[in-house]
Amino acid sequence: MADLAEIFDEMKHHFNTEAAAGLDLIFQFDIEDGDTYHLIVKDGTCGVVPGASDDANVTLIMDSETLKGIISGETDGMQAFMMGKLRAEGDMMLATKLPELFPA
Repeated sequence: MADLAEIFDEMKHHFNTEAAAGLDLIFQFDIEDGDTYHLIVKDGTCGVVPGASDDANVTLIMDSETLKGIISGETDGMQAFMMGKLRAEGDMMLATKLPELFPA
């Protein structure tokens, strides 16, 4: 799904390098109606890698529409979580860092 690759590429353009200073984290995104990607945030850099990571700190599970809404700012991530449209596995508190790392 090329659309997902574009979304993750767009995320990279919005990456806040200052907020990521000193971090060494892997955020995995399992898109139920698409593919799996993981973001490697390390010392102020961000890499987008297709596929799963064995070392993900947190895995976020959602469909592509939920992802698009969260990235565009139309959907609040916490609301999506409370409504069951977004699930998290691993260190769920890390998911709260995403808006700071990738401001809309």
